[in-house]
Amino acid sequence: MGTAERTKPTRASWARRIAFGTVLMLLALVGGTAFRVWQVARENDRTPADVIVVLGAAQYNGKPSDIYAARLVKAKQLYDSGVAKTIVTAGGKKAEDNFTEARAGQLWLTRHGVPSSATLAVGEGSDTLRSLRAVASEVQGRGWHSVVLVSDPWHSFRARTMADDLGLDAWTAPTHSGPIVQERVTQVRYIIRETGALLYYRLTKTPADDLFATFLG
Repeated sequence: MGTAERTKPTRASWARRIAFGTVLMLLALVGGTAFRVWQVARENDRTPADVIVVLGAAQYNGKPSDIYAARLVKAKQLYDSGVAKTIVTAGGKKAEDNFTEARAGQLWLTRHGVPSSATLAVGEGSDTLRSLRAVASEVQGRGWHSVVLVSDPWHSFRARTMADDLGLDAWTAPTHSGPIVQERVTQVRYIIRETGALLYYRLTKTPADDLFATFLG
């Protein structure tokens, strides 16, 4: 009897077990999400779609940044190979800017041989979610439903998750060139950032772009 009483779990031991189990579940959740971010980053889906959607990035008075230019190069490659007949460029602008990200992307595409009739600039949104909301409204309003998303590899899974939630049939063909994919340290930082941003979005259904921007400096 005495031995049985001594080995009976106490409240403290149950609390430790629950805490340990919770930590394990959180680690599994974070690890699983990070793996999916990495996995989707490696995809290059060229399945034909109604439109190609290029998610915006920084632009300087109408000139796309190196990161944005890499996305636009990939979108043009998809267009040239017949994946879709229309390229949608997305992204708004800061108050002091003369161009939206969408317009800067559209100008780059037309200067590099894509007919203006094959482009559509959706210059709204200051973050991924708001930009995709504007894109979804335009795309669905024109009777289109399937989209190939072009962004950085590590951003692709979060963007696809948001697009799916907005009712789009979305898959990804991320760029595999440009500053973000050149250094392994940069890749790791973006995977960590996107893992946190995606978990935050799934929990709150709100964007985390500003919240995690400081992590990247």
